[in-house]
Amino acid sequence: MINNTLEKIQLLPHTFYIPISLNSINEFMDSNLEEIDPLPKILIVFGGSGIVSLNEKQHAVSRGSILLCDSFSVLEYQQKSCTTSPLQAILIGYRCITTDGSQPQTIESDQPFKQTAKIIRLAKEFENAWRYRSSRGPFYIQQMFIELLTEIHGELIENKQSISTWMDQVISYIDTHYEEDLSREEMATLVQVSPEHLSRAFRKSTGRTFSEYLSLIRIRESQKRLLYEMPKLDDLAQQVGYKEGTYLSRKFKQVVGLSPTSYHKKRKRVVTLNTNHTASLLALGITPELGVYSTWMERVNPVKTEQKLNIWKNSEALIYEKIAAVNPDLILDYKTTKENKSLLSLAPMVTLPFMEMSWREQFRLIADIVERQQQAEEWLRDYDRMVWNFNQKLDCQLGERGTAVVWEIGTNSAFCINSSHGRGSQIIYEDFGFSLPMKLLNHGIGNRGYIEVEIEAIKDYPADYVFITGMPINIEGIERMNRLFQSYSWMSMEAFKQNHVYLIDKSDIFFGYDPLSSHAQIHELMRLLTS
Repeated sequence: MINNTLEKIQLLPHTFYIPISLNSINEFMDSNLEEIDPLPKILIVFGGSGIVSLNEKQHAVSRGSILLCDSFSVLEYQQKSCTTSPLQAILIGYRCITTDGSQPQTIESDQPFKQTAKIIRLAKEFENAWRYRSSRGPFYIQQMFIELLTEIHGELIENKQSISTWMDQVISYIDTHYEEDLSREEMATLVQVSPEHLSRAFRKSTGRTFSEYLSLIRIRESQKRLLYEMPKLDDLAQQVGYKEGTYLSRKFKQVVGLSPTSYHKKRKRVVTLNTNHTASLLALGITPELGVYSTWMERVNPVKTEQKLNIWKNSEALIYEKIAAVNPDLILDYKTTKENKSLLSLAPMVTLPFMEMSWREQFRLIADIVERQQQAEEWLRDYDRMVWNFNQKLDCQLGERGTAVVWEIGTNSAFCINSSHGRGSQIIYEDFGFSLPMKLLNHGIGNRGYIEVEIEAIKDYPADYVFITGMPINIEGIERMNRLFQSYSWMSMEAFKQNHVYLIDKSDIFFGYDPLSSHAQIHELMRLLTS
């Protein structure tokens, strides 16, 4: 009777997932135990960076990385003693079962992929529930695990959909080889499709024919060169892939509406897509046609609503519409992303590297673009004169500077910042002459620009002076920070005893890495150091 009833039940062909183990990466590697019943695993990285080997294939992982391993995978990780930031990760082992006897499906990916902030939060909650045996009922750990798997699965699907296609390969090749004699047939051979199929797919993907897109890239590149000099047209033509200047001039006028000479001479209408470049223009006496402003910048330099661009709240379509309405001659940003690729149809994108150029170098380059070199040099001379005067006062009051650390405390971790990443550190180290503690130098902060540690580990990096220029806004982060500040080890630091710990609750000012922000930051730092 029972058997007959069971035969009539429709068993679900789905796989169910049960969490079995949880270890930190170091706990797992230090155990040296051979698993009797190997489990599929999920590696979730909360912080730091390192190299993980999966089945003898190495993968670079850092904060936000997820690595999925089946039960037969061999996972290895060796901590390097000189690493910038030790890897902070958990490894969750789980078991897959089915009710109908079919083969269970593990969650798989042969490459690490990046997780969202929500996944990090869920993973932290799951770890806490697991380690501290949550009192929220017998199903809470399972519930948290399912929520975590749901987010990971969704991110995995999205990641697979965004994998580069052959069309991305073609566009990338054009973007980096535009000065060569490129043809549709050559590109079709490169990606192994027919020329006809490439033409149809290219137009569908970009909205332009192959030749139209190639011409646009060449004209935008010629516009960039004309920002700095006016070369002979034949020379300019050959630099961007055309054989002679007359043809370039004709194509240039079709796209830009001006001749190359007229474009070179005209006052440029500029759009900025980040606060630092907006501030650089303002320091030169130029208000961008459209720019991104921080709250602090808006207070100091009020502008009309129609001149402000909110890249965080506005959709891509609205951003495009706003920029198109001001008819810019160039667009300034830090990097060319897939999102702003569409803006090439409006104006050339001039991108400046962040880590490779100081704020002074960026300021001078922007001044070259808008022909305000003299104003930039005068501004910098005034700034350097102010720095010299401030240092005279510091010499009298502090004497030898000693060591200093600059921290920004985030939601789940703390970041120690070097001068290439701003937050006031460019002033502390470069203008005031404080030095980095040797421990930070040994951890490679000079190469990477920052190191990431747990909030509680800030005390492990002592210095003569401690500056905290950014603090958490979430409850958990604030509680962890307060516990640190009340701990015996924190109050035992020499910097704390000497009143050399400075909490600067002005993150909107200290986030900037530009002339105006540096000017405001140096006054605030001077006030703290001399009060």
